Amino acid sequence: MSDVPATAHRGRLLATLRVQYPDALAERGFRLLHPMSGEPYTGHRRHLVATCRSIANFAVGAIVDGPDWCLDAAEHGLRFLEEVHRSVDGGYYLLVDADGTPLDRTRSAYGHAFVLLAYARATVAGVDGAENGLTATHDLLEDRFRDDAGMLRSDCDPDWTEREAYRGQNANMHACEAYLAAFEATGADEYLDRARHIARTITVDLAAGTDGLLWEHYTDDWDHDFGYNEDDPRHQFRPPGYQPGHHLEWAKFLALLDRYAADGDEGAPEGGWYARALELFETAVDNGWTEDGFAYTHEADGTLIVSDQYGWALAEAIGASAALAERAATHGDTDAADRLREWNRQFLACTDRYRGSAGLWYEKRLAGDDDPVAPNPPGVEPDYHPASAFYECWRSAQKRIARRTTFHDRERT
Repeated sequence: MSDVPATAHRGRLLATLRVQYPDALAERGFRLLHPMSGEPYTGHRRHLVATCRSIANFAVGAIVDGPDWCLDAAEHGLRFLEEVHRSVDGGYYLLVDADGTPLDRTRSAYGHAFVLLAYARATVAGVDGAENGLTATHDLLEDRFRDDAGMLRSDCDPDWTEREAYRGQNANMHACEAYLAAFEATGADEYLDRARHIARTITVDLAAGTDGLLWEHYTDDWDHDFGYNEDDPRHQFRPPGYQPGHHLEWAKFLALLDRYAADGDEGAPEGGWYARALELFETAVDNGWTEDGFAYTHEADGTLIVSDQYGWALAEAIGASAALAERAATHGDTDAADRLREWNRQFLACTDRYRGSAGLWYEKRLAGDDDPVAPNPPGVEPDYHPASAFYECWRSAQKRIARRTTFHDRERT
């Protein structure tokens, strides 16, 4: 079975960014664009997560040697992050006005994970001063968010007092993503160790209590909180139940841990990161795949809770299948590699269901409704999930090409 060329994935990434540029750029920061019209949403609110995701998006455009405006846009966003979102104590406001007025001073664990990701991607892209920001953000996470279990604690008030006795899988998952990116940017083992610890805790240790499935919500002692938000099944960030999309996202990150695993990796689960990643991927497909997208949430027995299909989950499936196909080939698991490449094609074929006329992705499609739903302002999704997916497809393909080149060189000698 032939592979999709790396150039095709690079083209998808740059096309995704080109739809955003230059209209997403405001005089200060970024604006959310409507997927149907392409027009900016009205209002001037800027969300920390959206700012950081936009920086990461344009930074990876520069990493794949995209047009000069990719680097310019990343630098534009980083200035706004530092001049407007960042407070005098080094933390970051969750929501600000374009003129610099803080509208929500919450110290969001989820948001600060994306600050680290933005600085890491900008470091690889060559943005001046980004590595200093990466180091400072890591120090901030260590001082303000790392709990006694070595994980991120929950959201805090401006004085860094926790708002509730809660621990979240989601914030920690994105911290793992950010630490992986920080390792890629610097080569510092400390960041890789942090990523491994979070991954092991969520996908192995805690999952042992739920038959391998990944639960979302915990007490501040990291006990499963199975009743959390049970009366709000469509919560945007913290719904009850199991999320196939997050199983896919973790499958991708575990594939990266396998990529960076040293011999004798003490943090790896029994069977290794690759085996656990493949298991999570297959679990997501079994429980959530609906032939044209992934259901939002389900019970432990696979019974669907919310059948709405989010675009981000499909995007994560694209990235996960690409990363896992590369790892399967590396491990000599030919059948799995072929199967994963076929899944990757099938997922890519579904992307038109989530793209509006302007080329941007809708947030979701409601079960039984033909009309897709656009994100509400201020929004946190500037096509970060599709851009990340195409970036992972590109670099997984690059790894595959490099491995084949090395093999042929050895054959010739």
